[in-house]
Amino acid sequence: MKIKIIVATHKPYRMPKDSMYLPLHVGKEGKESINFEGDNTGENISIKNCNYCELTGLYWAWKNLTDADAIGLAHYRRHFASRENKRGKKWERILTLDEATDLCKRYDVIVSSKRKYYIETNYSHYVHAHEQAGLDMMIDVIKNDYPELSTACDVVMNRNWAHMFNMFIMKKKYLDEYCEWLFGILFKIEARLDISSYSAVEARVFGYLSELLLDIWLEMNSIQYGECKVLFMERQNWFVKGVKFLWRKFHSSVRIL
Repeated sequence: MKIKIIVATHKPYRMPKDSMYLPLHVGKEGKESINFEGDNTGENISIKNCNYCELTGLYWAWKNLTDADAIGLAHYRRHFASRENKRGKKWERILTLDEATDLCKRYDVIVSSKRKYYIETNYSHYVHAHEQAGLDMMIDVIKNDYPELSTACDVVMNRNWAHMFNMFIMKKKYLDEYCEWLFGILFKIEARLDISSYSAVEARVFGYLSELLLDIWLEMNSIQYGECKVLFMERQNWFVKGVKFLWRKFHSSVRIL
């Protein structure tokens, strides 16, 4: 099985040594080269990177890695963790080709382990962290243009867990179906949503929305997926992250479903 996991990056960074991984400079169009493959060749949406984040890399992989049996997406700072090697330095504990092959034999789709919010739903967590209009527009597009997704959308919005980071490995058949569906919805939202006043961070809205759309797609299709833990390759201050989470939760005036 030929598996390719693109590693989305916008700057030089250490990369896994396994040949399964393909470092990809996302948003390369108009930028100085960092000596990685760019997402601005072949059929691409590289120019949209400031709004679509790593999804410009996913689009490139979907359209241009046509001979792969399975395609995955990881990030320069986040990688799927090995299920066998659980000790030692992080860079020695990244998922290998043999392990990915075994997972693909058992599952059609592999995603990151669930992130649990406990005191938040996916809807409330999003609107406490981001501009609410983007999520409401996504729900509006689903309800009006894809009514068959309404139930799955409601289920995901009211959960207190999600598969985050836009990280997954999918057999090519499923990736083709997912990307056709995902970008069809995102392009409709983009055409209707005014983000002219958004900050540079909030302008990445379509990348944020896609994290929730992945779970809606999984729910809608009743896909039996496998989960894989994620390694964050840099230090994280969990105390600071926790304080920010609670501040957003209790200092927001947004309307909640």
